[in-house]
Order: sequence, then structure tokens, then C-alpha cells
Amino acid sequence: MFSKNELSRLYHLELGELLKISSQFCSDNIEFCSLISARTGKCSQDCKYCAQSSHYRTDIETHPLVSIERVKSAALRAKEHSADRFAIVTSGKTPDESDFDSMLDMIKAVNETGIKSCASIGILNEAQAKSLAQSGLKRFHHNINTCKSYHPSICTTHSYEDRLKTALLVKEYGMELCCGVIIGMGETVEQRIEIALELAGIHPESIPINILMPIPKTPFENYLDKIDEENILRTIAIIKIANPDSIVRFCGGRMRLSEKNQELALQNCIEGILTGDYLTTTGKSPEDDIKMVKKLGKKIKCTTTLKAL
Repeated sequence: MFSKNELSRLYHLELGELLKISSQFCSDNIEFCSLISARTGKCSQDCKYCAQSSHYRTDIETHPLVSIERVKSAALRAKEHSADRFAIVTSGKTPDESDFDSMLDMIKAVNETGIKSCASIGILNEAQAKSLAQSGLKRFHHNINTCKSYHPSICTTHSYEDRLKTALLVKEYGMELCCGVIIGMGETVEQRIEIALELAGIHPESIPINILMPIPKTPFENYLDKIDEENILRTIAIIKIANPDSIVRFCGGRMRLSEKNQELALQNCIEGILTGDYLTTTGKSPEDDIKMVKKLGKKIKCTTTLKAL
């Protein structure tokens, strides 16, 4: 376990030297995952980065919970594009009890396709965590988003402790945990190091790295200059060094990095990719991601099997 002072020293090394250190903890295997936005928009929370918050008039397209058939079809497409995991994602602070049973059925349908199931459906209570585990959910995604000291600047309608409690419930009920952050929201370098250490204390199996894509009409719409490409790479490297056993994963916003810097990250500190489009923004095509991984001499980790339906 690295101390805050040690990580701060590493953060300020020459970039090539820092990346060389992080590469010592980085596997040659790249795990692909994909998602479906199963319910989009009209969220009651005031997260300042989010296009789906009902507090801001972002004019995104919203829709209620999609059908199980649509989820299964999307999971099969993800499997065809070498994804090892597939996530059901819904907007809202907590799972809606009126359709929670439908979400459990979706998880079972995803598992039936042979791909590993993941869900990102908000803050959980203990009964919900137990039901998800019993349904066969393999991994649950719930970000801390930022460090504890900066969370009040990001959201006021729920606390850092609410998020942490859900992360710990997931682990308590035997599911894998995907728990990461959004960087570039105005946090300091010191707070980025705090993020790395707080994640190390949680010990998630997967750490998604999102880079803020400023959304018009949100409070962070003019935050494009809060982090540059070099500091994105430095932050990812520090998170990897502090979390050597976790898969650090490219997620939303990686298109803010040049092709060269995306490749640098994959060579030295990234071991997973959320491929395809995200929730309200677009990403790289799976085909392009596959080409990039092969170009770098990395291997796509895919342990799923396609079952007969």
C-alpha cells in the first residue's frame, strides 16, 4: 500500500518514468465490456456532470425501461464483438421497485447468452443486493465518482457514504465490484491521489476511468480545461499503481485523448475497455478497439461462451 506522499512523488515524475512504473503492474490482457442504457434520463439527483439529471435541461432523449428481448439482443451483439461482460444501466438514485423484478429477469437473460452479467442501477439497500446476487449477477457497477473531500462539490442529493455503502454491500453479497471515477471535474492533483487511495481501500475488481465530457446546460459545461491529456495519463497511472490487482478500464470520455495517448495508456496502465457507445455520449466502435489492441500486441481477454438459445 502506497502512502499519499509516495503517490504524490510518483505523480510528479517525468511522464515516461511514471508510465514505466505503472506498466510493471499492467497485464497484456485487455478485457472488453459493453452496456445498454436500459432506462435513460429523468434522474432526481443533481450530479453536476450528468446529462440525465432532471435538474438540468439538456434535451437528451429519454426512455422508460426497455424490454428483456432488447437487452438480450444487445448482449449477443456485445459477445460477437469480443466483450467479456455486458452491463444493464438505468438512471435514477436507486432501483425502481416497480420494475426491479424485470431487472432481475434481464440479468438472468444476459447470463443465458453466455456473457457475464453486470448491472449499474443505483444505490442499493441490503435486500436489493441480496436479490441481485441470488439472480446470478456477476458484477455490480457503482462509482465513487470522486474523492470524499470533493464529493460535496459534485452532488448534494446523496452522499459519498451512500455510494461507499453500496460498494461494500456488493462485496458483502459475493458479487464482483466495478467502482471508479470521473476525472477532470475540477479536483486538484492532491484529490486525484486521494481518489487512488480511496479506491485501494475499497479494492474493486474493476476501476472504470471516465474523463469528463462537459455537457451543455449542466453546471460543468465549461469544464473542458480542468484537466489536460498529460494529467489524464498521470492520474490513470497513479490509480493503477495504487490498485495493482484491479483492472483499470477506459470508459466515457477517453476520446478526449489523442490516438497516441490512448495507446500509451493501453501499453502502460489500462487493462479494460468499455467499448462502443456510452450512456449519452459516443465512443469508439468495437472494430476500432479490436484493431488498436492487436496493433499494440495485446490480447483480448474473453472467457465467455455463446450458448444455444
